[in-house]
Amino acid sequence: MPHQATAPTLEQDIVSRLARFFPEATPVRIPIKLSQINQDGHSVNGPHNHAAVFIQNTVIEFGTPREVLFAVDRPLEFADCVLVETKDGALHAEASVVAVQYHQEKTVVAVRFLKPVSHWIVKS
Repeated sequence: MPHQATAPTLEQDIVSRLARFFPEATPVRIPIKLSQINQDGHSVNGPHNHAAVFIQNTVIEFGTPREVLFAVDRPLEFADCVLVETKDGALHAEASVVAVQYHQEKTVVAVRFLKPVSHWIVKS
């Protein structure tokens, strides 16, 4: 079908809707590993295990110096804490969910870094 969107194009489209609320957002396509951590810094598996719990691999579709926006297959809630990591280790940062949009089978989220992350995104 000529008008059928591919999955990556569809995800980028739904993430771009949320990106409108972030004027500094720049389109990027950066694969990441996303994990969830509790508010108190403990894993969702219990208070004695400090490791983050893997959620899924996804792609940052838009970014600012302080936020990243992407789609996930499972619901995340406002203020959930996550760990965002690139495979090469260039980005390894904890962040908190600051915006959520629910779609049919995807959740689009914007997360804000909890600490400054220098030079993760470079604008030309």
